[in-house]
Amino acid sequence: MLGCTSFITVEDMISYTINQQLMLQIPVFEQLYRDGAIDEQELNRVKEHKKNAPVSVRSDLLFILYLGIFCVVTALGILIYKNIESIGHLAITGLIATTMAGCFWYCFNKATGFSYQKVLPVNIWFDYVLLTGCLLLLILVAYLQFQYNVFGNRYGLATFLPMVILFVAAYYFDHLGVLSLAITNLATWAGIVITPSQLLLQNDFSSYPLIYSGIALGVLLLVAAFLSVFKNMKAHFAFTYKNFGFHLLIISLLAAEMVIDKWYLLWFLLVGAVCYFQFRQAIVRRSFYFLLMTTLYIYVGLSYVLFKVLLYSSAFQYAAFNLLFLYIIISAVGLVMFLIRYNNLIKKYDSLS
Repeated sequence: MLGCTSFITVEDMISYTINQQLMLQIPVFEQLYRDGAIDEQELNRVKEHKKNAPVSVRSDLLFILYLGIFCVVTALGILIYKNIESIGHLAITGLIATTMAGCFWYCFNKATGFSYQKVLPVNIWFDYVLLTGCLLLLILVAYLQFQYNVFGNRYGLATFLPMVILFVAAYYFDHLGVLSLAITNLATWAGIVITPSQLLLQNDFSSYPLIYSGIALGVLLLVAAFLSVFKNMKAHFAFTYKNFGFHLLIISLLAAEMVIDKWYLLWFLLVGAVCYFQFRQAIVRRSFYFLLMTTLYIYVGLSYVLFKVLLYSSAFQYAAFNLLFLYIIISAVGLVMFLIRYNNLIKKYDSLS
């Protein structure tokens, strides 16, 4: 029994913890044992329950189901490619369009309606049928453009129309996977519209317009993440917006640092400012993922500046090379120790939350 509340048993505490969907934190119970709140027998019972607790396989099943959808869509593409002459283009187009329409018809009939809050799927198949329909939409648009050149040279329109449909589907049906597809189409559309076509044909991804469009789109996605939470409009979409926006913004800034040679120090300062802000947010929100990414990005930016200063500005190339070699070794060790320290710090606070 607990010393201060004899009518509450360890079983009651375990049951309450499970009902709140929290993991049993053994260090917390060990601290209670040291404080005399529970005895050794009760501590051992908690440890035994923790050891024999059921393991959730929900994430594994979801991964398998999503993998199955992509395998089916890939197999459909291979089947069409292998039998294009015998099947016929119209038959293939009709098959894709009919299957896509069937998926969307099923989702519209089963959906509970639009809501600004999180909407749970009506059954286990709903999300996967919707994702299949959206993937088939992209395949259909690409096939129509490739085979019949429906959009001509208006490549922006070919990406804009599916982008709008995907955003509407993501918000109406409340699906993070479809939102990711919509954001990817948004990035494609922005790159095509802003970047001159001759640069795209030459695969020139170091062009200034492409870098600037990446920076602008990254900021736009981060603003969308902020507004999702601030306005409480699909607040659970914020992480997806933030994830895409942060990576796109930092990668574009790093590209500007390396490509726009004249102002590389200014771009590095911008990288540092964004990473510092995100690092503080990661500490507050106890997110090791964003802490890791911000640390790696600022490390890349700083390393580029040091390499550039030492290799191109130093009169002693041999000494500069030795300094860079020493920097790589010391910085790699320091980076690992830094991440381990903050990971332990986040875990320590998280266990007491």
